Amino acid sequence: MRKIFLFFIPAVLALSVLTGCGGYNKILKASDYGTKYSLAKNLYVEGRFTTCSSVLEECVVMLHGTSQGEESMFLLASCYFNLADYLSASQYFQNCFTRYPNSLYSESSLFMTGKSLFRDMPDPRLDATSTNNAISALQRFVETYPQSQYRAEAEEMIFDMYDRLAEKEKRTAELYYNMGLYMGNNYRASIIVAQNALKDYPYTKYREDLSALILRAKFQMAQESVISKKDERYRDAIDEYYAFQNEFPESKYLREAERIFRISTRNINDTEELIED
Repeated sequence: MRKIFLFFIPAVLALSVLTGCGGYNKILKASDYGTKYSLAKNLYVEGRFTTCSSVLEECVVMLHGTSQGEESMFLLASCYFNLADYLSASQYFQNCFTRYPNSLYSESSLFMTGKSLFRDMPDPRLDATSTNNAISALQRFVETYPQSQYRAEAEEMIFDMYDRLAEKEKRTAELYYNMGLYMGNNYRASIIVAQNALKDYPYTKYREDLSALILRAKFQMAQESVISKKDERYRDAIDEYYAFQNEFPESKYLREAERIFRISTRNINDTEELIED
């Protein structure tokens, strides 16, 4: 983050000569917001983000509409980011971009809005709202600045969040699978959840796990079906096996998949009695 703020360092170095131990307090009590703002920039370079944010909270209001308005808001957002108050940081970065969409800090502001939301994101297994908000913000950034130096980092965060959401869906699908036929056909629910996850997150690192779960659930549904539906469902499991084996020829689930295929094939023409290995 600090490499972004080199624009104001020369002025900061000049101010540092003028401020001693008692100088800061005198400036803080002064009504000259230009001098206060210079102090704030000096505090930022020194890494005193808590004090800096307090000074900037005053300056941002008074400097709005001036040549220093955008920079002061961006600097305040950066203070909160460095203090790990990511929610406040995201709000100020977003305000900075909204008020100054075509300026020196607009690209960094939009990127940091998404990055702050990403850092503020709770476990998506509990609530996916923040995750979806962060994805939307970073997607907007990539679309707005496709040639940005931050694009690779933004896309990395997006894919990370997709994996987190896919993991949540995988856990839900596994839960349905483990419930079996308890109070309904939970195998079907497991299949639907896993298929939707693959559709929504096609490049997730959990693709193989989700695909194996679909195969497993289709087979188990055939195993536990009434006789009149077994043949059709075993054929469905066989079709799923071929799709799985074609996409993951060296899968860690291949032995299980081949067992499912063998049993399903043997039972297609024998729906009166279940045949096992």
